[in-house]
Amino acid sequence: MDILQSIILGLIEGATEFLPISSTGHMIVASQWMGIAQNDENKAFEVIIQLAAILAVVANYREKFSFIYLDLWKKVVLAFIPLGIVGFLFHKQIKAMFTVDIVAIMFIVGGVIFLIVEYFHKDKVYPVENVEDLSYRQALWVGIAQVFALIPGTSRAGASIIGAMLVGLSRKASAEFSFLLALPVMMAASGFDLLKHYQDFAGADWLVLGTGFVVAFIAAWLVMRLFIQFLERFTFVAFGVYRILFGILLLWVLS
Repeated sequence: MDILQSIILGLIEGATEFLPISSTGHMIVASQWMGIAQNDENKAFEVIIQLAAILAVVANYREKFSFIYLDLWKKVVLAFIPLGIVGFLFHKQIKAMFTVDIVAIMFIVGGVIFLIVEYFHKDKVYPVENVEDLSYRQALWVGIAQVFALIPGTSRAGASIIGAMLVGLSRKASAEFSFLLALPVMMAASGFDLLKHYQDFAGADWLVLGTGFVVAFIAAWLVMRLFIQFLERFTFVAFGVYRILFGILLLWVLS
């Protein structure tokens, strides 16, 4: 992997990780189009840029890392448990589904679901406007919805946001809970991958790793802030349309 490829993948990871459009799907497609082999060295690079995205959440929500928000973090942990259990038990089967055709189909399915949910929620008044006010029961349902994100192309952010909206969170609160929920999810996934690939860092190109890390951090930090501003004025319809069009494009390229 060269510097340009690390910049492109860093941008993709940072820009898509917290949007409901599947960062994994975009990374798979971009890697295949650029001819980047899924070897151990490049998997180690993916761990690094995921860590950058984790730090971007901390940077954007550093005020919530205090005992005042302990109750909120308990709900985040509760919401993580369903995905953590299913992901641990079936990680081999999940890895086997990482193909471009499955990604394309799930892009379309997810886009249709977003359009349906927005159609029935366009004028709805949400009982939970602030992320701190969701209940433990709502948090658990969001966690159950997030399990669907284990299917490549579904989008962890998309699944958790849809789940949150369906149980009564506003679009903004849904997105913010999805951001916070990314922390245990990505820490678990990155930690697992780090244990598997730590030896690959010995011969890694640290300039490539560092470039990807910085680019991913800046992109993720900026996208999160812009995404919240976007949701104060607009809905998720644009993301639903994008998912459908992108999925159709992938199927056309594969045919």
